[in-house]
Amino acid sequence: MGRVTLGLAALSLALLGVSAEPLRKVNAQPPAAVTDTRQWWETAVIYQVYPRSFKDSNGDGVGDLKGITSKLQYLKDLGVGAVWLSPIYPSPQADFGYDISDFTNVDPQYGTMDDFNELLTKTHDLGMKLVLDLVPNHSSDEHEWFKASVKMDPKYKDYYVWNDGKKETLDNGTVINVPPNNWLSNFRGSGWTWNDERQQFYWHQFAVKQPDLNYRNDDIVEEMKNVLRFWLKKGVDGFRVDAVITLYEDAQLRDQPPCDCDETDPTQRDSQKPIYTENLDETYDMVVQWRKVLEEFGTDKVMMTEAYASLDQTVRYYGTPEKPGASFSFNFYLITSLSVSSSASDFKKVIDDWMSKMDSFRKPNWVIGNHDQFRVGSFFRYGEELQNGLNMISLLLPGTAMTYNGEEIGMDNTYITWAQTKDPQAKNNGEKDYLMKSRDLERTPFQWDSSTSAGFSTNPSTWLPVNPNYFQLNVKAQETAEYSHLKMYKALLKARQQPAVQGPNYSADAMGNVLVIKRELANYDSFIVLVNFDSSESNVKVSDLGHNSLNVWTSSLNSDWKTGSTVTGTIKMRPKSSMVLTTGSTPAPATSPAPETTAGGSTSTAAPPSSPQPSPTPSGSGQLIPSTTFLTALVFLICMQL
Repeated sequence: MGRVTLGLAALSLALLGVSAEPLRKVNAQPPAAVTDTRQWWETAVIYQVYPRSFKDSNGDGVGDLKGITSKLQYLKDLGVGAVWLSPIYPSPQADFGYDISDFTNVDPQYGTMDDFNELLTKTHDLGMKLVLDLVPNHSSDEHEWFKASVKMDPKYKDYYVWNDGKKETLDNGTVINVPPNNWLSNFRGSGWTWNDERQQFYWHQFAVKQPDLNYRNDDIVEEMKNVLRFWLKKGVDGFRVDAVITLYEDAQLRDQPPCDCDETDPTQRDSQKPIYTENLDETYDMVVQWRKVLEEFGTDKVMMTEAYASLDQTVRYYGTPEKPGASFSFNFYLITSLSVSSSASDFKKVIDDWMSKMDSFRKPNWVIGNHDQFRVGSFFRYGEELQNGLNMISLLLPGTAMTYNGEEIGMDNTYITWAQTKDPQAKNNGEKDYLMKSRDLERTPFQWDSSTSAGFSTNPSTWLPVNPNYFQLNVKAQETAEYSHLKMYKALLKARQQPAVQGPNYSADAMGNVLVIKRELANYDSFIVLVNFDSSESNVKVSDLGHNSLNVWTSSLNSDWKTGSTVTGTIKMRPKSSMVLTTGSTPAPATSPAPETTAGGSTSTAAPPSSPQPSPTPSGSGQLIPSTTFLTALVFLICMQL
């Protein structure tokens, strides 16, 4: 849940990119072994929509279900296989949907159940799947269950984790109630809050208004299974399980030990080892039980678990072939184990470590961003120059790939002032430190065009401010620009459809500070990803890649290699640039300039085109202007000094 501060990467020097059409296949059909036994989600791209920020259909400044429905064709055209919605349930919005007051309805702010049914039907009509967020750890304190539990209603009395706490006598003789142990909330401070009416403490892993449900109560276990059944009967295709690691707590309420880390603030959760509140054995068993509920509705329902945990703890959520759990547990290691200072060797190790845990039962997946993490291209993470390369890595490795809305157009963190802050996690850390804990920065409205509020809403006032760079960085501009993040993203999703990329085989190598990922399958065109993590130029010999020549499928905006170029000899790569190569035909028609030719008409192969890059020009003239990352970084750094 915590943040990691990263250094400010240098701004992109040029904007070059390409789009692509599907590659000509050597054979008409992929091998039977590639597709016969796999579920839809094993090779899909699952696109996360944050409903409040995706598209506002009624002008109130908040995204809604009708807005999402209106943009389903856009998602279909991207090539994604499924849409995952962050919570849409009724909620007081203390934690913006993750504090749920009714698990089987739709928040009126987002629309009606009829609106949801329309969204589900259209998603399926377009050949995509729809996945919902399951938030099983807690409810809102405004849920009817909690209200009844406070009143000691016999049915609901133990639906939550209650405790008398301890008595402490102050120096003046006053006796006060204190929490039963030292457990801390993820949002800072004690995770225990006193309820005057019930005269007990209740436990909350997150915000005060998010009391934890008690899974040691069989009635709660059945209640949550029935929540799953409610939505599965409607036809949803699965669930992403929020904060799964926190379902159970130590029955003895033992104190957490201190962490072996640099955190010196004793009120921060990271100052402890949460061994008594995370990843308990009972939690893994509950996931297995939920999998059985999904299988009541067929074998093609997906369950994705959110587990920020050690590698072994994370993969344990898959269960076993005899007792299957999650379809897959999110692989966050491209987020949590790497940074802008990581080398190609670091990336290779993280990729290989994860893949070493995968087998015929456990299927891989790759996550580079979400609603809780700073955006990939932000100076907190990898910077603008590497965001294309991170998409290439996550989208062209074997298995499921996740895309957080806006990653396909290179959306960046938006600077949020203290007065504009909505995130309770940020507010709990105070004005001085709020930015490094804030999740508002990556949750700002989606940038559709250069009109009012980036086309997200007709209302100039939106629930979070729109990034000021929306005049240049938006879908419409990138659809018409000669080179753009969006066109490169579409090219990558089309590459995913090729047999070698659909298959399970891969290899990762570090050639100097260039990461090399190969996707190869006998009798089919191979694909090779190159990402230069160096801040200087790097050279890669084509012969070292095992070929005499290769063709450029697509490249990052800061690369001077273009679609259709044939490379032999040495590939010179700009700092932080990336590219995808193939042994097969180049995309046609190419939207980037035609590759240079020699006098005889053959493709230039010895070096990248030497012509200078076009200068950025205003939106609408065919080029994209660099984003305002540098300005945002300066504002942030200045604020940190105040």
